[in-house]
Amino acid sequence: MADKGGYNPYDNRDVEKPLSDFGAFVSLLKCVVGTGCLALPMAFYFAGIINGVFLLTLCCFLLIHGMQLLIISMVECSRRMHVGYATYPESMNYSFSQGPKCFKSCAKAGGYIVDVVLACSHYGVCVVYIVFVSASFKQLLDFYWTELDLRVYIAIIGLLLIPPFLIRQLKYLVPFNIMATIFIYLGFIMMMYFVFSDLPSISDRSIFFGELEKLPLFFGIALFSITSVGVMLAIESQMTNPQHYIGWFGILDRAVALVLVSYIFIAIMGYWRYGDEIKASLSLNIPSDDIVSQVAKAFIAMAIFLTYPLSGYVVIDIIMNHFWNKNKELKHPVLKELIIRVAYVLCTTITGLIIPNLGPLLSLVGAFTISLLNLVFPALIEICLYYPPEYNYGKLKWKLVKDILIAVIGILILVNGTVFAILEMIEEWGHASETTTEEPTTEASTTTVDNTTAAAMKTTAVAEEGAAIRFF
Repeated sequence: MADKGGYNPYDNRDVEKPLSDFGAFVSLLKCVVGTGCLALPMAFYFAGIINGVFLLTLCCFLLIHGMQLLIISMVECSRRMHVGYATYPESMNYSFSQGPKCFKSCAKAGGYIVDVVLACSHYGVCVVYIVFVSASFKQLLDFYWTELDLRVYIAIIGLLLIPPFLIRQLKYLVPFNIMATIFIYLGFIMMMYFVFSDLPSISDRSIFFGELEKLPLFFGIALFSITSVGVMLAIESQMTNPQHYIGWFGILDRAVALVLVSYIFIAIMGYWRYGDEIKASLSLNIPSDDIVSQVAKAFIAMAIFLTYPLSGYVVIDIIMNHFWNKNKELKHPVLKELIIRVAYVLCTTITGLIIPNLGPLLSLVGAFTISLLNLVFPALIEICLYYPPEYNYGKLKWKLVKDILIAVIGILILVNGTVFAILEMIEEWGHASETTTEEPTTEASTTTVDNTTAAAMKTTAVAEEGAAIRFF
């Protein structure tokens, strides 16, 4: 599509420090592979093994098709606008202006909505990254050293994140992404040591179907574990050969295929091993006092730590290139971007200090991100792009039918995800507020209270880890 009409946007891109195909592949692996896959054994408990494999593959295909549809549409917008690269908001604005009257009236607002949803989503993810890493190291250091409040670790981790977050180019984040990918796969492999121990008969598990009434929970876990819209777009925009990114055997498909195989393996084995006893995260099933499990959790925490700059890159790019320095006329842009980056890390750290358990709220933001950015908006963009009379939707208007179907699925995910997220917010935050109102009444119970507080701190750390994983 890029060469249609005589103008090729790929030939007119200006990238300061472009990513190689290998750098893009590694960055893609890291932006997709996260602790979310540790929740997939529970997803298979809800769906059953064979049904789980089928539905996980279907979800993966749907989301990646939405991603490819979005990128193809953005390239088409670039071609028609005669620019090297049209951002997501710019593509939204332009395509809606080409569509029916009802879309034209909200074209400009659509661009702003894209930026707001993307920025809120990645900001929230960065906060949970800090909380997750802090909770993980708190568990480890509480065991070997002394118990400290979780907020102490959040503050320390936040300060340690400032130096790596000052790296401005995705190209220079590739070594971090390689190390993070190695760490997280090493952590998964070490967890398999416990998973493969004392495996029961697979006939004891739900081979075909699980608890069908809880199937919506499967989709919640699966959908939020596969995609990261902002980072995927950022990687494509910074590539030396962006035309290699999409297509049947493009870098995106190859990376996601590897991720899908890894996810299916971990999901099946985790559910096979623990069955009805599976928890919100596979890491919560393995013993916490074993050296192997402790090293595995430390590796995964390090991987998430190294992923923070990749996720935060999206927000900084929106602030600098979509708003503050949109016309490239800002004086001292590098210095001002570095200041923004330091302020961003401090803001995410402070947010984590104030509200360590953001899991329920982020599930709500995640529902909007997946449904709108990955499915609904790409479908609407293509519908509008081919609305003018000089274009068509193909034989029997198959593109229009397909896009309407994708948009409907996205809206269903939005409604379902929003309802479950609100219920989770009421349950978890309501319970938390009830817990905080309880106070000790006698001095004689000081020792008991101290022990209860210490136990509660451990439980809180585990709960926060579980909440973070549910979002990922």
